[in-house]
Amino acid sequence: MTDTIPACYNISIVNPNQFWKTDKVLKTELPILAIQIAFTAVLSRLFSIIYKPLHQTRLISQISVGFLLTPPLLGRFTPIFEFIFPVNGIINVEILSHIGLIYYAFLSGLEMNLNTILNVNKKAASIAIAGIIFPILVAPCLYALFRKVYGHVMMFPLEENTNNAYILWTLILTVTSFPVVAHTLSELKLLYTGLGKEALTAAMIGDTYGWILFTLFVPFAINGKGATNTLLCTIIFVVVCIFVVRPLIQWFIDRKANKDEWSDNQLLFIIMGVLACSCISDFLGAHAIVGAFTFGLILPHGKFAELVMSISDDCVSGFLVPLFFSGTGMRLMLITIFSQESWPFIIMIILLLCALKILGTLFVTFFFGMRIRDGLTLGLILNNKGAMALIMLNIAWDRTIFSVPTYAVLTSAVLLMTIIVSPVINAIYKPRQLFEQNKLKTIQKLRVDAELRFIACVHNTRQAASLISIIECFNPTRVSPMHVFALYLVELTGRVAALVAAHIGKPSSQLGEQNLTRSQEELESIRNTFDGLGETYNAIRVETLNVVSAYTTIHEDIYHSADEKRTSLILLPFHKQLTLEGTLEVTSVVYKDINQNVMQGAPCSVGIFVDRDFGLVPKMNLHVRVVFVGGPDDREALAIAWRMAGRSGTQLSLVRILLLGEAAEVDASVHNESQGILSAVIDTDKQKELDEEYISAFRLTTVHNSDIISYSEIDVYSDEDIPVVLKEIEKIECDIYIVGQGNCRNSKVFSNLLEWCECLELGVIGDILVSNNFGSRSSVLVVQQYGYGGMVCGNNLNQKATNKGMFESIV
Repeated sequence: MTDTIPACYNISIVNPNQFWKTDKVLKTELPILAIQIAFTAVLSRLFSIIYKPLHQTRLISQISVGFLLTPPLLGRFTPIFEFIFPVNGIINVEILSHIGLIYYAFLSGLEMNLNTILNVNKKAASIAIAGIIFPILVAPCLYALFRKVYGHVMMFPLEENTNNAYILWTLILTVTSFPVVAHTLSELKLLYTGLGKEALTAAMIGDTYGWILFTLFVPFAINGKGATNTLLCTIIFVVVCIFVVRPLIQWFIDRKANKDEWSDNQLLFIIMGVLACSCISDFLGAHAIVGAFTFGLILPHGKFAELVMSISDDCVSGFLVPLFFSGTGMRLMLITIFSQESWPFIIMIILLLCALKILGTLFVTFFFGMRIRDGLTLGLILNNKGAMALIMLNIAWDRTIFSVPTYAVLTSAVLLMTIIVSPVINAIYKPRQLFEQNKLKTIQKLRVDAELRFIACVHNTRQAASLISIIECFNPTRVSPMHVFALYLVELTGRVAALVAAHIGKPSSQLGEQNLTRSQEELESIRNTFDGLGETYNAIRVETLNVVSAYTTIHEDIYHSADEKRTSLILLPFHKQLTLEGTLEVTSVVYKDINQNVMQGAPCSVGIFVDRDFGLVPKMNLHVRVVFVGGPDDREALAIAWRMAGRSGTQLSLVRILLLGEAAEVDASVHNESQGILSAVIDTDKQKELDEEYISAFRLTTVHNSDIISYSEIDVYSDEDIPVVLKEIEKIECDIYIVGQGNCRNSKVFSNLLEWCECLELGVIGDILVSNNFGSRSSVLVVQQYGYGGMVCGNNLNQKATNKGMFESIV
């Protein structure tokens, strides 16, 4: 295994069974195949975990598995390599990997949307075309330069037939992988920025053009003189599929989908259709993946596409495809590059290969007036290579169109292009840079005549209706209008993510698209709900957007949306909802994690709304109560309630809790050890001054000039008094409590009570009010003000059951 070069395997098989032209399947073939699948799948997942901090794609981890078996690494140990990939097991794994490749191409076609591609803007189309034309013009020159620099080496000779090599060398450098670009943008949290949308659209166009170029020119590289007939027959096949077969299939599938008559047995016909189209395109002389991709392209999107992907993606992407892509890494022999004296010049050629698409993109973006940094970032993103480039590399290897050195150089360039994208963009574009301080990012500092802009995050239509009921209370007027950005949060899962990320906000009007996916149906329902809010109030503008990301990092997308939209408040739904029995029950623990993550670093103020049928409350006779203890969060809560009080028919009562005696003791543990008690006391005194100033302004402006606004004070001396005081306040019912989360309260009383909280994101007061044991029927809005650091989540996130029980007994 020391010399990995294209080879034919001469295998002698002695088997009297004439039906199976192989050895004993169950005893020899199947165990070997199982070991190969397990080895590739497990190691690819392991490499994915290792590469995750660098935001690398699955493709890189799968290729790394094959590269691990090259001669410089495990490949030099012949027994290990022959145990995993023995000669008599090569054919089986090759067949299985190519079946996986066929279905991978089918799923790629299923992700594409013809109408979206045909209706793109001029800017994105120009960027995509420039990224193709520039490599086509320059790549042949670099190939000629490589042949001249590499010279004639007896051990690793170059290919003699250069015509086919020129074609594939050029085509590989022109392609862009749409799924890989979508994954990269999502990982870098650029998917919903203006740059990300341009990159995603351009990548979709570039990927489509890549398939067209593959269909048109690869036959000339593999069929020679018969390429013209192959090309004509393939074009006829594609035209018939799009204009004849497509309407018939869509009519049949739509009829089944509308009646929910689909079954797993009927999906078998889809699998047979993939194989049939692959066989036809292979018979015509084109590659089998052309037929599979075409079949995926003509199938209807919506519910059907989501169903097919959810069923087949785990098997195809998790087990079959890694077998094919690991073979790319196994054939990569870097020794052919570094064994030459001219290796520095070869490295320079590899770097030039990586720069072709970037230079073409820079030229077009400069023409459209974009900044150089944005153009460079866009070029890097579109330089991502994926399955198409690796497929053409493997075609060139299998048909000996590329020699071992040529394959090594071009494969190294392709991998380098994909690997460096995320680290370089993080360095030059810094998508996670700290957000600038801005007083407009809080309600308290917002001018009376300024537009209130905030984000409302929802996971379903019920939460949308819930948040609208509280948004209506913010008193929108022509002097102080509101701009609401509704974010529908969708979890990023599998290959469907690329489809959803690109098209969920724009359901296509093509035949059969009335069968929207569940996510698209939910988005349409949420959009209609929020549009109704905008139609009801002239002073409210509404935009409904979607965010598709992994739930563990979706808070970063919310950050960037809030920063880009210049919002002052992020509204989040509570992770519990009201049941018919009148209690709050958990809908999804994941929602709680999202809320906590948002509150730890949001670029503006944050509010968590706990809905107890607030939508049924008559807004013309609304009673709002603020429980004020002190600190920036409480001041923000009062600012929101103050704004609501301007609405006709709203009654506001401010209840201030004064901490005296033992309750007023400062807790220095909330500060660093180096700061100590002195810093805590100074900070506490400063917060008290700000509280007194704001309360005085509130009382002077409103309390003495309005009969519907009241102010009262209650003294508290110990932590046991807090629940008792809240019970007394609850005797006078209200419709909604607005309270602060409790940041910067340097009090031992609240520090001790915080240890018993079930929901840290609500703070002490909010957690008590929301507790089912407390028995309140009022809704609660918990507020955190921007500018004093986010919520601190430490060991308190996982509370013991005993602590929870003791706290409830206190309540």
